[in-house]
Amino acid sequence: MRSVRKIRRGWLSTLAVTALCSAIIAPSMLTPPVLAQVSRYDEKQMAPASDKPPDILSKVGIAQRLNEQLPLSLTFTDDAGKQVQLASYFGKKPAILALVYYQCPMLCSEELNGLTSALQMVSFVPGKDFSVIVISIDPAEGTDLAAAKKRVYLKRYGHPETAAGWHFMTGTQENIDAITKAVGFGYVKIPGPDGRLTQFAHASAIQIVTPEGKLAQYYMGVEYSPKDLRLGLVEASANRIGSPVDNILTYCYHYDPQTNKHSLIVARVVQLGGLITVLLLGGFMLVMFRRDVRKDDKPGTNKKVNK
Repeated sequence: MRSVRKIRRGWLSTLAVTALCSAIIAPSMLTPPVLAQVSRYDEKQMAPASDKPPDILSKVGIAQRLNEQLPLSLTFTDDAGKQVQLASYFGKKPAILALVYYQCPMLCSEELNGLTSALQMVSFVPGKDFSVIVISIDPAEGTDLAAAKKRVYLKRYGHPETAAGWHFMTGTQENIDAITKAVGFGYVKIPGPDGRLTQFAHASAIQIVTPEGKLAQYYMGVEYSPKDLRLGLVEASANRIGSPVDNILTYCYHYDPQTNKHSLIVARVVQLGGLITVLLLGGFMLVMFRRDVRKDDKPGTNKKVNK
């Protein structure tokens, strides 16, 4: 009986330690889709500890400008190094537009991953039924980066024969300003700690554009419904303009200026769940230990079975 109780106690102790470690580690290991990015700040830019986002983020966001005409006369450099007028991608079919920057450490990759995954489940074919247009908001990025990103996402998509439908662009600051203004894409440039590595605070969204070059629909965040994406392309093909969508997901994060980190509210939920698990398990262990002690104290329980 003693050996059985020892095994039981050992098992319970192991389980308790495992649950406690899970409660502590889980939030830090979360890699959920990040819906708004805050790049690194130096100490001078840091605000006092507060739940309020830094003032600099007041310029970051997505203003949905449905039915706005894109400036199709703008010229960008494509992933082959050629100067291409935006108008060359319109006229006959709709397009999906994504404003990102290729050296983005987190959010932009999540956005393009989500778009590519959704398109894998959409029957329409890039290049035939619609175009994918990705434009960097960083004028310092060049053709090599654009070409590298195209290779990555074309491989991820799994259909190299659709390469002609994917366009990864770079451009001048003037043209970037014009396209971001038309889309309503608000972002802020932030110099890195060494003054050289430039990053951007920005929100995440993709846009569906009609064959005429008008903004037809916005999809916020980094994960997109294939069904909604398909419907958006169908409606845009007929030059129909969609309705505004809820903007709240763009800013679904908590910013901690003291540690210069951001975390989703879900991290707090997991942390609370882990704490509750530990408390319940601790209560269960206490009951079992007291039960074992009472059994050990009963007359006859300590008698030797074998000599």
